[in-house]
Amino acid sequence: MGCRDVHAATVLAFLSGTASVAGLLAAVLLPNWRQMRLYTFNKNERNVTVYTGLWIKCARFDGSRDCVIYDPQWYTAVDQLDLRVLQFALPLSMLTAVSALFLCLIGMCNTAFVSSVPNIKLAKCLVNSAGCHLVAGLLFLLACAICLTPSIWVIFYNNYLNRKYEPVFSFDISVFIAIASAGGLFFTSVLLFLWYCACKSLPSPFWQPLYSHAPSMHSYASQPYSARSRLSAMEIDIPVVTHAS
Repeated sequence: MGCRDVHAATVLAFLSGTASVAGLLAAVLLPNWRQMRLYTFNKNERNVTVYTGLWIKCARFDGSRDCVIYDPQWYTAVDQLDLRVLQFALPLSMLTAVSALFLCLIGMCNTAFVSSVPNIKLAKCLVNSAGCHLVAGLLFLLACAICLTPSIWVIFYNNYLNRKYEPVFSFDISVFIAIASAGGLFFTSVLLFLWYCACKSLPSPFWQPLYSHAPSMHSYASQPYSARSRLSAMEIDIPVVTHAS
């Protein structure tokens, strides 16, 4: 596998990262992080389910899709510590993952459209694909950790609420979406790290993330320097025999 070619691993990593970011966005926006079931013993009344999200809260009667109580200012008065942490952690995870996607896209575009022989005038601006994908893999792994830790904490905090109050709390679908998105981010980082390790044996001019100086054009010649030096030595050391008339 060569770092100067676009491979299925990098394309699959980009698609997996994009799907994971989309999943994180859905988890952030959906008001389905926690449910609270309120039961009534009056046969003329219906049970109420309170759906709690990161930004809004909605209360619905059983069998109804309309919110009896809709609180769009819930994000300013969140009284549950795990949801308050998620309000900061998930957007930060999304921002980190989007930055990684941008780097991954730069690396693929550099691989696909830039010539293998760099332009000396732009030598200080040249970025190698391997460096872009390495940093992108690290950012994907960081985004996974930022997302996964508070999402799993919601499950344990839900048990804490049931012990402290009444067993009426349960975590909802957004928890599963966030955990699955974190798994997608981890899978993306693994793919990029595997691609990085497969490219590690290439010569340094194609491996360095940044060019610190203008690369010599002789390094891209088809014939190795050692072969030319041996040939020159042979030509110099061959004796010349002349015939006397």
